[in-house]
Amino acid sequence: MTVEHHEADREARTVVLDRLRAALDDRPKPPPVRRTYRRERPAGLDPAARFAARLADYDATVLRVHDTRGLLLGASDLLRQAGVTRLVVPSGNRLSWLSRLGAELVVDTPELSRDEIGTIDAVATGCALAVAETGTIVLDTGPDQGRRVLTLLPDYHLCVVRADQIVGTVPEAVARLDPRRPQTWISGPSATSDIELERVAGVHGPRTLHVLLVG
Repeated sequence: MTVEHHEADREARTVVLDRLRAALDDRPKPPPVRRTYRRERPAGLDPAARFAARLADYDATVLRVHDTRGLLLGASDLLRQAGVTRLVVPSGNRLSWLSRLGAELVVDTPELSRDEIGTIDAVATGCALAVAETGTIVLDTGPDQGRRVLTLLPDYHLCVVRADQIVGTVPEAVARLDPRRPQTWISGPSATSDIELERVAGVHGPRTLHVLLVG
């Protein structure tokens, strides 16, 4: 393309843009966006109960327990309900108590390959925090959560959430999270819809989400 063609193209773009600006000159200015986000949880509502109800709306199973014995019994019930006997868990020993239930734990140390993770049907993790308003669990690759890939390939996810990790709203969650850490926000089991609005489960992560809510 010659220099003359380049100049002609620039002139044509300038004419088009000038006409667009002139056409929009009399357009009313958009109203200011309100930034008064609610950061306090509504009075009289139990954040843990609200979180559990939201998750139930998403077809997740939530079991609330209050002590170590309840945690062990609850985890045993959920794993038996899902038919799970083998789980991948993050490195470290934060979830080693699951071995007391007779489950085989495959620890991500040394790091498992994608193919190895893909042969394991279940994963167990903790979480960074949870949001009552939206029923969302947030993972940020902390010690009890591990790499993101661990929760994307298995078909079943058992997540342990402490009641003191639950915040009321999304702005509260964002304020508490470290923006430098990779985050995964989970609102129920993985699901999507095709062009005909047929709901398909398990496309972007586990089809089954079980949550142990402690405290």
